[in-house]
Amino acid sequence: MHEAKRWNVTLDIDEHEGRTRAVAHLHTRDARSLTGEGLARLNPADRDVPEIGDELAVARALDDLAHHLLAAAADDLEGAASARTDA
Repeated sequence: MHEAKRWNVTLDIDEHEGRTRAVAHLHTRDARSLTGEGLARLNPADRDVPEIGDELAVARALDDLAHHLLAAAADDLEGAASARTDA
């Protein structure tokens, strides 16, 4: 039976002067750590609903994290292919 793997994502959210910032941290078993960042800004014409800013900032942070993870996977694939051709 294969051992299950667990990766954890932590989200830090802060608000300051109509802006919401979220940072998503991915922690893997091999101590690799990737980070994504997302920002949301309150339009002065809109009603202030903090949950919407949180949702937008977190979604953008997770999207940014996904891009970083895909880039890391591409780098790993390139390294594996290079190692195979060097052998």
